[in-house]
Amino acid sequence: MSCLGDKLERILREYSLKPFLCTSAPGRADFLNTHQDYKGLPVVPVAISLRTYMFALKRTRGYFRIESLNLKDEGRKYIDKFSVKSPKIKAGKWFGNYFRAVVRAVEERLKIGLSHGLRVVVVSDVPVASGLASSAALEVAFTYLLNREYGLDLSKKDVAEISYIAEHDVLNIPCGRLDQYGSTFGGIIKLNTKPPYDVYEIPFKDINLVILDSGVRHSTAEIHPVRQREIDEGLKRLMESDKVPRKLKEKLGYRYYEPKWEDISLDEIEPYLSLMSENSAKRIVFTIKMNELTEVALSVLGGEPLIKYRETLERYGIDVSKAHEIHEFLGEIMNKQHELLRDLYEVSLPELENIRNAALKAGALGVKISGAGLGGALIALFKDPEEGEEISRAALKAGARKSFIVKVDEGVRAEKII
Repeated sequence: MSCLGDKLERILREYSLKPFLCTSAPGRADFLNTHQDYKGLPVVPVAISLRTYMFALKRTRGYFRIESLNLKDEGRKYIDKFSVKSPKIKAGKWFGNYFRAVVRAVEERLKIGLSHGLRVVVVSDVPVASGLASSAALEVAFTYLLNREYGLDLSKKDVAEISYIAEHDVLNIPCGRLDQYGSTFGGIIKLNTKPPYDVYEIPFKDINLVILDSGVRHSTAEIHPVRQREIDEGLKRLMESDKVPRKLKEKLGYRYYEPKWEDISLDEIEPYLSLMSENSAKRIVFTIKMNELTEVALSVLGGEPLIKYRETLERYGIDVSKAHEIHEFLGEIMNKQHELLRDLYEVSLPELENIRNAALKAGALGVKISGAGLGGALIALFKDPEEGEEISRAALKAGARKSFIVKVDEGVRAEKII
């Protein structure tokens, strides 16, 4: 099933009930500045045309009943039932916890209780644990469903924040705001991840992507804390060393989210990297380089001439004369950012590299990890429509489990049920 009509037909067939409300939210590809949102640096997600759908079948008294058709098709437990008032979070990785957490987040942020419950059926095209924000699409679509049903009058930013609070604060998953904001706002956005979390919509949408699902499953909760700890260890060495000048220390801090990363140049910090472990040094260099490349890409997308950044790009091995066209330029940026993720953040795997190399040989302009890495998905940029199928076939032959040819999609929305 790939469209609303097919999903609605199945709902009618299996439940003999016509939904009275349906919302959907897109997955997102982690386009630029991966692994930076939790450091307070801007990130650039792109919403993709793989969506999660919430169908409200009926109103209930005092409880929610959530059914996942995806889990049902996999032969797993697929029904959750919980109170409308402060539902408890169950132990372990239970799919219903995301819905319970959203209800809790609504209560805590809006200081209200919900008057009744709903019977909701969920079906999603977003692959789970693939670096495409499947959990955020779930949270955002459900938050928006509650917004429409209970007349909560939430702005897009409210929807994104409640969804973030549900995952980060209620479920204690160490995520940033990238996923929830990307899914809520849609399109391509620049998200400033420091208060007040401003969003800038980028009008450029002429992007064709192939999502290459490696089939290797990962958990953000198992990756982010490790990298964060490595950065913290490096920062501690710098802050406690007499060799580091006070001017630099004023830009730093002891925790990964404290430095003024955007104000720290590689030339400024490089002489002191030997004070820390090799891993800590790599993570800090990654942070600075990744952000510099992202800022250049955003300036060019905003209309700045590419030649203005010749010197910076050539330091990264990007030949401006060969990247004069915007898609070629973005492909080069994606490739360099993947290399940083692979070599300095060490979140790639041989399986991912095999898939990536095959996609590049098949004509992809750029291929990079989307999401936390150590599995999950890669995104491949291409220009001509016919190239997508060829890239997809080559990647599948090289080991990708699934592939999806996608376009830039809009954010969370209410669907029309005819």
